[in-house]
Amino acid sequence: MTRIQHLLLSIFSLSLVIFAVILQQIGYQGVSFLPCPLCILQRVGYLVVAISCLLAASIAPLRKLFHGLAVLAAGYGLGVASRHVWLLSHPATSCGIDPLETWINQFQLANSLPWLFKADGLCSSTLPAILGLQVPEWSLLWFAVILLTLAITFFRKSTS
Repeated sequence: MTRIQHLLLSIFSLSLVIFAVILQQIGYQGVSFLPCPLCILQRVGYLVVAISCLLAASIAPLRKLFHGLAVLAAGYGLGVASRHVWLLSHPATSCGIDPLETWINQFQLANSLPWLFKADGLCSSTLPAILGLQVPEWSLLWFAVILLTLAITFFRKSTS
């Protein structure tokens, strides 16, 4: 991938996190989208992709290393989003008040930036669909696109 492509992917990943925070703070169709523990873990995945791609664009000698880290982060996010979509389709196995929520909310980031990292929602909550898909389904789709893009371009020779 070129430097510009890394920057664009970084901006795209960051914009997905910003959109999630807007849904959380403002809501959609009168419903506030409180993040569950799996939502927070997906945000972390997007942020690691964004930071890795930004570093790949900035530090040419280590571009492959940061590109590889972005691939791992996208794979991690895809796994978390897959679990979240599975929970939506199996609400009887929901996390409810999940021990994962307590664990995540004890991190310093959750205390310092609660608007971004504090888990308050339930993993199996069915919220209004956006363009026909639930937010975890959109996340699964975007992680798959990002992972596919990063994986395909990992072995290509970078031109810039």
